[in-house]
Amino acid sequence: MKLNQNEERLSVAAAKSGMSENTARKYMRLGKLPSQCKQIRNWRTREDPFEQVWDDVKLKLEVNGGLEAKTLFEWLQREYPGYFSDGQLRTLQRRIKQWRALEGPAKEVYFDQQHRPGQLCESDFTHMTGLGVSIEGIGFSHLIYHFVLTYSNWETGTICFSESFESLSTGLQNALWQLGGVPEVHRTDKLSSAVQKLDKPGVDEFTRRYRALLRHYGVEGQKIQTGKANENGDVEQRHYRLKRAVEQALLLRGSRDFVSRSAYELFLSKLFSQLNAGRRMRFEEEIKLLGTLPAKRLDDYTPFKVRVGPSSTIRIKKNVYSVHSRLINEQVQVRLYADHLQIWYAQRQIEQIPRLRGEGNHFIQYRHVIDWLVRKPGAFENYRYREDLFPSSRFKMAYDALRGRYGRGANKEYLQILYLAARQSESAVDDALRWLMDQDQPISVDAVEAIVLTNQSIPPATDVVMEPVDLSLYDALLQVEEVS
Repeated sequence: MKLNQNEERLSVAAAKSGMSENTARKYMRLGKLPSQCKQIRNWRTREDPFEQVWDDVKLKLEVNGGLEAKTLFEWLQREYPGYFSDGQLRTLQRRIKQWRALEGPAKEVYFDQQHRPGQLCESDFTHMTGLGVSIEGIGFSHLIYHFVLTYSNWETGTICFSESFESLSTGLQNALWQLGGVPEVHRTDKLSSAVQKLDKPGVDEFTRRYRALLRHYGVEGQKIQTGKANENGDVEQRHYRLKRAVEQALLLRGSRDFVSRSAYELFLSKLFSQLNAGRRMRFEEEIKLLGTLPAKRLDDYTPFKVRVGPSSTIRIKKNVYSVHSRLINEQVQVRLYADHLQIWYAQRQIEQIPRLRGEGNHFIQYRHVIDWLVRKPGAFENYRYREDLFPSSRFKMAYDALRGRYGRGANKEYLQILYLAARQSESAVDDALRWLMDQDQPISVDAVEAIVLTNQSIPPATDVVMEPVDLSLYDALLQVEEVS
């Protein structure tokens, strides 16, 4: 059209444009571009193989919209043997997809929410084991209680090992005190640790302890509907972004192993600070509108009063722990924290024990029962928790060696060694056992006691002695080669 304004003849303008004169004249007459003249195809180029059976398929979809196209296709193949081939599945899938978009039931709509500063915080637990973090070479299986302010996306987290109420209480209080204020509303999913079913069907209510925690901080509690993780969408999305940030930080660090749990906690703390640095402006808006903190924190533990059984054990949350045999038949108070429990008696803390994860587990310390077990060596053979009485793999190896030497009499000999470890030093006995094994010396309580009581110097296991290499041997080889 531009060339036609400058050329004398249409044929010249058409030739320069790369089209025939008739085509150019058509576009000039229509006054439209070629792209505007294309007709939209609304007819089929081939016969629809499902035209005769579509009413039946449509009826089934209207009755149950969850039916998949593959299920309906297999049903058609059974109803009409030999009529439909496997290659026609994609055709049915396209037609059902179009029907759902044009005539099917309405889909759930997600409504974007407007967040206001200082109003809402969300929290949830997320598993971190997949990142491969280890402590001193041992895999560190853990979760993080993740806390997020929905307006500014300020976030923090606390390491924990289960979705227990104690983990929730510790994580939430850590977040609020680090934040320095209290939002109006705290939203969670339907945490099994914090929610209980009432007798009325379909009615959920936060447990007394959780409501007391919220009441102490003046926070309104909300819970999302079952299966509606999008209602807790901010923290769910931050789970993904946090794990990606941790993964990148670990790659940049060059190692996933940490010397201690505190070193890993420091690593996470620095990472959260880096993530929050870019949210400073919105966070400053939010911090001005947060409520004030109470005068003090609530206790992070759950108290129990239990009586020590005749086996010198107590049962807490379906797990078994040993206490000293002196406390048999006495009532003790147990304070159950997120990752440990404390044993109190006569208003004094007398023991702190790592908390077991899950149910049906046991943690028996040989120091608690060895005084009487050494007097009843026959009980060791079939003791229910016998495997807990091997403090290290070397003690287990020593017991196996004693079994091969003394048979059933090994029980008495091994318990005497264990009793020595309780009275003197477990590490010293472990070193003595290692030295005896390295020297191919027979293991006995007398041999171990002699080493421990005389403070015999034993090289550390990391000290490796290598004989110096005699290079003259290579000279001799070369001389033999020259002679040959």
